[in-house]
Amino acid sequence: MTKNLIPQDFLKNVLQNGVGRYVCQLQRITLRFCKSHGASRHMRDFIENHLLGFSQKNPGVAVYLQPRRHRAPSIVAEYLNGYREVLFMSDKQPSEICKWTEHLRTRSGVQIVKMINNIHTETPSTQGIWHPFMFRDTELAVTKFPNKKLSSVLKTGKTATDIILDEQTEALTEGVKHCQINNK
Repeated sequence: MTKNLIPQDFLKNVLQNGVGRYVCQLQRITLRFCKSHGASRHMRDFIENHLLGFSQKNPGVAVYLQPRRHRAPSIVAEYLNGYREVLFMSDKQPSEICKWTEHLRTRSGVQIVKMINNIHTETPSTQGIWHPFMFRDTELAVTKFPNKKLSSVLKTGKTATDIILDEQTEALTEGVKHCQINNK
């Protein structure tokens, strides 16, 4: 007996999608319906009124119509990575079918799974996990707090602001000297 029926995997995305331009992952969508069966009436209404607008907005998605006798209506979406998804549209209103087609269009084609871990990377760091004390002195581990030495402000030299102010004062003094020489 299997423990979990829902497949488990790490969180994934389509790598490099959007680096040059966005590529819609939906390759083709097939609308299956019956020409005479009552359960397909909303699918036929969607095809007559909304499908042309969907196909004009999404020219990269191939749209196929597949009439099938005495079968329930369904939508089959096929993605670039080979994943295939079937949604049954029995008794769904045309507005709901519009929402489902838009949902299928915006998906990445990666199968929906239960996440094993929130964090996963294809290229793990060789440096280890970062923490706030990574580049601190090791004496912090044995120090009793509060500590006057560690609470004081560290002065490591001139700041960028000090350097700019010094350069401005030098330029002003040179300008004053130049004016004094010209006035003599």
